[in-house]
Amino acid sequence: MPMKRVALVSVLCAVCLLALACDDSSPTEPTDSPSWLQALIARIESEPVTNPPSAIFSYRYRGETVYFRPSRCCDVRSVLYDRNGGVLCEPDGGLDGGGDGRCPDFFAARSAERLVWRDPRS
Repeated sequence: MPMKRVALVSVLCAVCLLALACDDSSPTEPTDSPSWLQALIARIESEPVTNPPSAIFSYRYRGETVYFRPSRCCDVRSVLYDRNGGVLCEPDGGLDGGGDGRCPDFFAARSAERLVWRDPRS
């Protein structure tokens, strides 16, 4: 009987650890973000809420840190920014869904995804 209890406790602990590791809580305020990114977030927060909620992710792409704002709806293009806030491209979205064609390898070549900000409004 004690072995079954130890096994049960071990399984419960493992499940709890996995649940914590898979926590999808997202930051709602950027920390140590560039000023241009803070201004972009402030602008998004002044706009109507989107569904799905607006978000910004950072990635490594072509050896640099980049910031990605996914498409908010329908035919709206996503936007990929360089570390200084310059627009590198619009990787997807638009009428044909293919973006502007300036960085067609973005989705295949990106790495090190990190959620920077997600709109907390509902």
